Amino acid sequence: MGGSRRRRGTLLAGAVAGAVLVSGIGLWATDSWPFRDSYCWGAWKQNSGAAFLGDGGVAKSGSERRATESAPPSAGRHHARCTVAVTSTVPDDDSDEPLRFKEQVTVEYGPVPTGVAEHRAWTARYFDGSASRLPDGLDGLVAGDRAMLVLPAGCDVDGRPSAVTIHSESTGDGHLGRVNMPFTIGSRSDVTRMLLDAANTGMRAAGCAPDEPLSATSPIVTVAEDDETAGNPLCRIPGLTLDFSQGSRYREQVGVVAERLQTCSVVWRTRGEPDEPAAQFVMAGEPRMVALFKGLPEGADKGLVRAECHGRQTVFYGNVRSGLKGAREHERQVFMNFTESVSRRIGCEAGEVA
Repeated sequence: MGGSRRRRGTLLAGAVAGAVLVSGIGLWATDSWPFRDSYCWGAWKQNSGAAFLGDGGVAKSGSERRATESAPPSAGRHHARCTVAVTSTVPDDDSDEPLRFKEQVTVEYGPVPTGVAEHRAWTARYFDGSASRLPDGLDGLVAGDRAMLVLPAGCDVDGRPSAVTIHSESTGDGHLGRVNMPFTIGSRSDVTRMLLDAANTGMRAAGCAPDEPLSATSPIVTVAEDDETAGNPLCRIPGLTLDFSQGSRYREQVGVVAERLQTCSVVWRTRGEPDEPAAQFVMAGEPRMVALFKGLPEGADKGLVRAECHGRQTVFYGNVRSGLKGAREHERQVFMNFTESVSRRIGCEAGEVA
């Protein structure tokens, strides 16, 4: 009798354990508590902070979140990319076809591009004047829709610095065609957390992680100025003058203005289209930020010069699209005016700037 009861107890316990296991598998499949979906090699988890990763991100009718990721970085695989996208549809009052929306966030791990055109485009995106400097000595920039972090030297590839970047995109598609729309991933603190989670995950996978994970606890100093009509002087820097026609849609964003970093960018705004970069000016004096400009053509006529300021290497970078009226004729002089003006501000001695 006692043995029979023990056998029935064992069978019952096994059945309960099996039910829990099956229930757990079901919870995982339906993304219910206590399990959460994770994305981008496990770096990001649902409801981990950013609005884009929260339940609200898929609250719209017909919304769905999916991730597409490459293999994670490794000692022999230096590039990795992951995209998390939320798609949704809503009825269109003017058409039988619904409106389709797509919001996506892309994170990339790897060295900066080698091609000059690609390198300049990368610089234009991540040194944008809308971004704030990362806190706590981290080398990078962050905004609500983009972020960039330069990784420690141990992650360099063939002498080129590696970085982790994040950027967002959003489109709407209906009977009037496809349009681009602004899309904020989350607060700057949320985006910083996503950036560091991706960086720490990527470095561990690549075998170049520091002893302590990268972290940020200090507040982020936000950009004080919203974008404004591009004027003269451009970027509020004396001597920086370009011919912007009255009523043009050129907008400037004055970004970081500090002793070892200064940024400003100008874009051409067209509704429903991505902002078109028109001009950009950067001064960088931190070693890891300086390293990001390695490989770009150097010289005042090419928009990149190096200097020794207070015993540290500093780069001055300018990129003006020749389509701007008057830019081609005096682009070199505009860049030198920028270099000289910023040099005086940070106290570079005469003759230090090459």
